[in-house]
Amino acid sequence: MNTLKVGVLLVALTALFIFVGDAVGGRGGAMIAFVLALVMNAVSYWFSDKIVLGMYGARALSPADAPDLYRLVERLSERAGIPVPRLYVVPGEQPNAFATGRDPAHAAVAVTAGLLHLLDTEEVEGVLAHEIAHIRHRDTLTMTVVATIAGAVMLLADMARWAMIFGGARSDDREGNNPLVYLFIMIVAPIAAMLIQLAISRAREYEADATGAKLAGSPDGLISALRKLEQASRMIPMQASPSTAHLFIVNPLRGIGGSLMSLFMTHPPIEERIRRLQQMRGSEWYLGS
Repeated sequence: MNTLKVGVLLVALTALFIFVGDAVGGRGGAMIAFVLALVMNAVSYWFSDKIVLGMYGARALSPADAPDLYRLVERLSERAGIPVPRLYVVPGEQPNAFATGRDPAHAAVAVTAGLLHLLDTEEVEGVLAHEIAHIRHRDTLTMTVVATIAGAVMLLADMARWAMIFGGARSDDREGNNPLVYLFIMIVAPIAAMLIQLAISRAREYEADATGAKLAGSPDGLISALRKLEQASRMIPMQASPSTAHLFIVNPLRGIGGSLMSLFMTHPPIEERIRRLQQMRGSEWYLGS
């Protein structure tokens, strides 16, 4: 169901891009914005592991450094049918984790020192299973595609703003000279693109939770881990960039409550994630069972 939702949202985002591109600059203007966004995100995607790991001062762990952790990662990777990712530890007391890398063959999983101190073995396994699920689903690729289209929409919105300032509206389209159309593109389109991007991010978290529970053989470790991580993330600050917050298993930046503000969250509510995981108890189709 979450995969279907992501597909529908991607179609909606693409349709928004086509509409905005046609209104602002026709096929030529839309293609320029798309190519610029593609280049920026391609660079980010290709070097994503180095950029993010360096940003958080992650240190590589060898099997000799953390033999138990490596055994967990190896077992989960075998169940997921992917190469064993590189393992890193991030200094800091907030318990958290993320996966990065452009594909399963170039993936890395990073856990914070605080996570290793707080969680027991079953909970750590649940977290690692969640991150390996992201790698298995190629979520880095999915979110790069989403970021490319959303970024192109935002570039087109900038083009619309400058077109209004300098009177460069399209003359070959009856709607091109309508200032209301340009105001819609400048204000509503970027917000809509961002909301779709965040909705896809939340859907990928649900999918990783479900697959992670199957890889671990039970949802219980991940359920317990999510409870602890959510509480700790509100008590222990972390110097995290908003641009990378969606990578973590729980948002490292304390969120704002409320049903309206939940639309702007990178992660689903922890209570809903736990509820869905609890519904998996008793199922007989865990991977590796």
